[in-house]
Amino acid sequence: MRGAGKRLACIFLGYGVKILSLLLAVSLLSFVLVTASPVDPVQQYILGLGTAVSPEQRAQLEAYWGVGQPPAQRYIGWLSRLLQGDLGQSALYRRPVADIIGERFQNSLALMLCAWVLSGLTGFGLGCVMGLYRDKWPDKILKKVCYILSSVPTFWLGLVFLLVFSVWLKWFPIGFSGPIGVQSSQVTWGQKLYHLILPAFTLSLMSFANIALHTRQKLVDVLNSEYVLFARARGEQDWALLRRHGLRNILLPALTLQFASFAELFGGSVMAENVFSYPGLGSAAAAAGLNSDVPLLLGVTLFSALFVCTGNLIANLLYGIVDPQIQEVAP
Repeated sequence: MRGAGKRLACIFLGYGVKILSLLLAVSLLSFVLVTASPVDPVQQYILGLGTAVSPEQRAQLEAYWGVGQPPAQRYIGWLSRLLQGDLGQSALYRRPVADIIGERFQNSLALMLCAWVLSGLTGFGLGCVMGLYRDKWPDKILKKVCYILSSVPTFWLGLVFLLVFSVWLKWFPIGFSGPIGVQSSQVTWGQKLYHLILPAFTLSLMSFANIALHTRQKLVDVLNSEYVLFARARGEQDWALLRRHGLRNILLPALTLQFASFAELFGGSVMAENVFSYPGLGSAAAAAGLNSDVPLLLGVTLFSALFVCTGNLIANLLYGIVDPQIQEVAP
């Protein structure tokens, strides 16, 4: 027990150092790119107000945004406030960035979790079917479907689903996370789930094809191995071979690919949330980029990097559960 506890402590410490280093690099790179943007954040803020401001008020805004200061001084000031838990004030929403991220992330987390689970289960199941029936008609049909879906952009697929299921068939709402005209506090869980189905299904189709094709190839390799051929000689059939010999060997690669899709899933959620007008973190990031909301854009960037790193950490911890032979001694 002591050895296992020490190993977990080393893993968490090592990953903590890696995550902090990565977040520092991401913050620096993001700040450099935002600073190099030709858009004036003060002017964007004034345009968002919709009213004229006096020269004194503009000077106060320039002092708040640090206009005229050297980029290094601005970055150090922003980083020092960040270390104190202050992500700044959103110029677009006129609210603290931390509050916006906390509020929007709840919607995005529900969307990404549903899409992530659905894509993982569907991709793994279809990959097993394709591997068992390789070079037969189920394999040929499913492979073509996977190739088509892996090359289709998320926003285009979302627009097609909106046109078919929302406009023509009227099975699902056009968008948003609740009925129009109803306050968010009064929206029921059933209504939230009803508005979540179509964007989650669209987002899940973005990554399930890769998992299905990868699982198929791994299962084909397992079924062509010598110990499986020996099991066939003893009379074991396809589904028994999958249950006894295949699942354990193909589950770890599928799990690795599934957790590696966190970054791709977060990027796809930006498109899906904008197509379906879903009030999540992705739509907030897109709005911040289009309106040059620097504090919100930097806050969402750091939070998304932390989200992806957390997913990779969970994947590494689950490897030892799926396959006890994998023991990570050092990070």
